[in-house]
Amino acid sequence: MAEDKTEKATPRRREDARKRGQVARSMDVNGSVVLIAGLLVLSLMGSKIVDGMANAMRSAFDGAATPGEIMTARGLESLAMSTLQTIALAIAPVALVCAIAAVVANVGQVGLRPSAEALKPQPRRINPLQGAKNVFGPRMFFEGGKSILKVVVVGVIVAMTLMPKMTQLAATVGTNPAQLGSELASMVFAVAQRAAIAYLLIGAIDFAYQKWQHEKGLRMTKQEIKDEFRSHQLPAEVKGAQRRRMMQQARARMMAAVPEADVVVTNPTHFAVALKYDGTRPAPEVVAKGQDLIALQIKRIAAEHDVPVVENKPLARSLHRAVEVGQLIPEDFFHAVAQVLAHVYRIAGTARRKAVAR
Repeated sequence: MAEDKTEKATPRRREDARKRGQVARSMDVNGSVVLIAGLLVLSLMGSKIVDGMANAMRSAFDGAATPGEIMTARGLESLAMSTLQTIALAIAPVALVCAIAAVVANVGQVGLRPSAEALKPQPRRINPLQGAKNVFGPRMFFEGGKSILKVVVVGVIVAMTLMPKMTQLAATVGTNPAQLGSELASMVFAVAQRAAIAYLLIGAIDFAYQKWQHEKGLRMTKQEIKDEFRSHQLPAEVKGAQRRRMMQQARARMMAAVPEADVVVTNPTHFAVALKYDGTRPAPEVVAKGQDLIALQIKRIAAEHDVPVVENKPLARSLHRAVEVGQLIPEDFFHAVAQVLAHVYRIAGTARRKAVAR
């Protein structure tokens, strides 16, 4: 039996799903926000839009009163351009605000991280079997129930808004068109406002469902988590090669510092520690150390560059054990190291005096 997906998705699983465009998003939230934004703009600019459209119609009717001027190519072109300009100016604010509201609603749900991979054509999207599975799957019941709920909610809102005003509507018989239009627009706007609020609540429920469904789809089995963890760890061979390369680089840097040392303390065959003291630091520094073959290499490089090599078994062993390369020697070693350096300086001074005397 297949293992149940009981574990939450890992960050990498979520990131991969996002790159593929798989995010929790409700189209009802987008639609409700756009509807509310459109109603808000209409409530603020509705009178200006109506006046502009009315002026356009008056201009058209005035032109029709003089058909000799309007029924020409130039006159019809001028009338069409004027009408289109008026319509565009009336629609532009509403369209712009609705577009901004759609972007804000979408970003609010999924964040501002577009994915180009989601735009790539995918054969499975046009697969009839996959489409049938999506249509007749468990989502069908939720989507169907949601559609029925929308119809019922809108119907209830319309009934609750219009029923108390049936008498008022009957009284509008015989009123002038402007008053009738204003009354009908007020009722329609009231219905739209209530429907938009109800639509927003439905969108919130739908978004919660989409979020739950998305999280459920991303769940992983314990084996999948183990496989992902292993797949993102380097193989042991690669790690070993990296460690060997780092050790080789560190050893090369250490050997390059041996010619600059003031003395190499040995034990004499198993350990070698190269010390440097230039007077600018409070204590001598260990610039290289090693044992066996590395110790032999340190002593060989020291001999090639005339670096003094002093045999001191206890000191060499203690320094090798207690101090790392690049560290200053501890205070416990000050006296012993000072004796070694003094011995080296005496030998160097004697050699210089002999060279001058010759």
